[in-house]
Amino acid sequence: MDRSELGAFLRSARSRIAPADVGLAAGHRRRVAGLRREEVALLAGISVDYLVRMEQARGPQPSEQVLAALARALRLGDDERDHLFHLAGSAPPRPGQIDSTVRASTLRILERLTDLPALVVDAKGDILAWNDLAAALIGDFSAWSVRNVAWQRFLGSNGRVSRTPEEDERTAMETVADLRAVAGRYPDDAGLRKLLADLRAAPRFVELWGAVCPSERRSSTKTVVHPELGSLTFDCDALHLPDTDQRLIVYSSAPGSPGAEALALLRVVGLQSLTTGG
Repeated sequence: MDRSELGAFLRSARSRIAPADVGLAAGHRRRVAGLRREEVALLAGISVDYLVRMEQARGPQPSEQVLAALARALRLGDDERDHLFHLAGSAPPRPGQIDSTVRASTLRILERLTDLPALVVDAKGDILAWNDLAAALIGDFSAWSVRNVAWQRFLGSNGRVSRTPEEDERTAMETVADLRAVAGRYPDDAGLRKLLADLRAAPRFVELWGAVCPSERRSSTKTVVHPELGSLTFDCDALHLPDTDQRLIVYSSAPGSPGAEALALLRVVGLQSLTTGG
């Protein structure tokens, strides 16, 4: 690990990114070029102190998860991402390992999807990026203790996603079938092995793991119970990004439907509370 060069690279990378590039307001009295440390830490899901210590060449060796999160936050290309991993003394993602770094081009597409909720997940279901409308509809992903679809489905609260008996059974089977297919593609991925070990604490997951056949998750319908707008059903399209084995998931609803009307309202109020109007 080259702490000095790593710190210099992180400082240089954040100085090249304008707040508007990552959906942040520039505000007034901005004294630094590019992003502030606080903004990078927020985007990467790490503490400001941790980032400060890394930039000042006195931090611990960052994990691969932290490095991947920093690469996403700093919009690094593939070569820059690999350089970041090398400076930190870690091997870059390689064939046979799940790619959790969202390409800059994918993030640009996500940012321009302003009319529909959308998010990006990696092969094992880790939520890597999302737009504001997705957070307004489904909830604040940054507050989730584990940002993984399958973990939330079997071990967490599952957020605002409906758990009616019919939808619960269908989505449970879809999730396990997809993970079985992913396990076949990435038998040596450490993050996937840990996720599967954690999920075995859920009896329902263990039961389904031995019963369903591997199958890639496809587009379906999903019901979201919003605290102010109530129960809404959406078409949920999973658009496969083959080069990275990631998926861009987009929620939509037919014109004139309750779901479409709810999305129109969410576009106006954004992340503000609908009950207070503030």
